[in-house]
Amino acid sequence: MDESLQNLANAIKAGKRKEARAATEEALAAELSPQLILNALTEGMNDVGKRFKANEIFVPEVLVAARAMQKSMDLLEPVLIASGIQPKHSIVIGTVEGDLHDIGKNLVMMMLKGANFKVIDLGTNVTAEKFAEAVAEHKPDIVALSALLTTTMPSMGSIVAHLNQSGSGIKIMVGGAPITQDFATQIGAHGYSPDAASAVDLAQQLCA
Repeated sequence: MDESLQNLANAIKAGKRKEARAATEEALAAELSPQLILNALTEGMNDVGKRFKANEIFVPEVLVAARAMQKSMDLLEPVLIASGIQPKHSIVIGTVEGDLHDIGKNLVMMMLKGANFKVIDLGTNVTAEKFAEAVAEHKPDIVALSALLTTTMPSMGSIVAHLNQSGSGIKIMVGGAPITQDFATQIGAHGYSPDAASAVDLAQQLCA
């Protein structure tokens, strides 16, 4: 691997924003393939995800790494678009109606971007109608729902039912502190993820 690409991957792993941006600038100045630069980013985030799942690092470290990745993506995205390299899959994500928490959602979103998903973020307190409108407009592969409060779990169930009844055939994945696999199965979701790193694996499986 080119030295600037290795430096980029290492900067992501360590969560060093300035170094990630500098390595990206260096790789772009050397006219390296945007795909190779993206691969280095993905390598870095994959390593972060593996360490997170192994309980070697925790949410603060993952957030720092994700922010470093975003600094690099800010530079890389226009080049990817100009070169015709588009994400293979897209996902609409949001925190369900009645819930204003977004740290978990944002973490999943940044991890997905690092895995080259196009992410349409609807924010927090999102109604079933807004999710349905986003599905109609963007035609994503997946809808991802987040809930951090037990009181908003019924809202998640209603949104899943609404989307399943819409006839779009959209795959739905769910997550959040109070959510379990049993609950996901009960409400008719197509997948459940207990953490951000697993959410990327799940999204890739649902798109396979």
